[in-house]
Amino acid sequence: MAPVELRQLRYFVAVAEELNFGRAAERLLIAGPSLSQQIKALERDLGVRLFDRDRRKVSLTPAGAALLPHTRALLDGADDLRRRAGRLSGSQPVRLGYVNWLPPDLTARTAAAARVHLDAWVAPSHTQAARVADGSLDLAVCWLRTEDLRRLGLRARLLGADRLYGVSRGGDSGDVPAVRARDTDVLVDDDVTAWASWNVYGEELAQATGARTVRISDGAITGPAFFDHVRRCTRPVVNSPKGQTSPLPPDLVRREIVEPKVYWTWSLVRRETEDRAEVLAVVDALCEGVGDLGIHAPDAWLPAGDPYAVPG
Repeated sequence: MAPVELRQLRYFVAVAEELNFGRAAERLLIAGPSLSQQIKALERDLGVRLFDRDRRKVSLTPAGAALLPHTRALLDGADDLRRRAGRLSGSQPVRLGYVNWLPPDLTARTAAAARVHLDAWVAPSHTQAARVADGSLDLAVCWLRTEDLRRLGLRARLLGADRLYGVSRGGDSGDVPAVRARDTDVLVDDDVTAWASWNVYGEELAQATGARTVRISDGAITGPAFFDHVRRCTRPVVNSPKGQTSPLPPDLVRREIVEPKVYWTWSLVRRETEDRAEVLAVVDALCEGVGDLGIHAPDAWLPAGDPYAVPG
């Protein structure tokens, strides 16, 4: 049997959690064909098929389901080994997790503060926040509500903000009219494990602005299947932060959302009890001078539970 790489095991866990190669590739920041090839190589090296996949869905085989908890335990052990080695060398890095967005100049901004290890397990906001709370990570870039911070014993500082837009049919390259928030659709997925944060956000957006929620069960909050939903909907569909930079097919267009302008915030979270100088130095290096980012403009909208929402 050929030696198995930890990187391939992390890929296996990502696909097992997403049950979608496209979403797993986005989460891992690698190309879809490359991910598929690595999974096939892992299956070949292990001598078992891990996934059943066809054009419509991906599912774990019995062998894949049996190996998944052992793989997670192995990866946790490898991470613990790195932490122990870091303590022995006196240069343990600050462990940073994220969902899909990071400051583009992260390395330059943190170079003088501490050595930062970017965690390879890219997971939803609620998962990354829980990992900070239990000590698996030192910091995470994610979206949380004030009540989540209180419940998990975390503190947050504003690091970034995305202004969300609508996607609709219409391949005309000319001026594309803006759309009012109340005239949009918001996809809400039945898979609360993968989309818990987005579902909370989307449902509050609909309640606050009059947008219409559309329930789905195929994980198509982002990725190519999202565009299929856009084509089926009669109104513009609000994009999610995970799809913020995805190129659109030529038959679809972006539409500015107004009345109000809709924002999603990215927090850098740490434990309330965190007092290590290197961790606090990374927080300051990343968050100093971030500014308002437009989220407090009179026509901006944030969920009421967002840590940066102005009480109304």
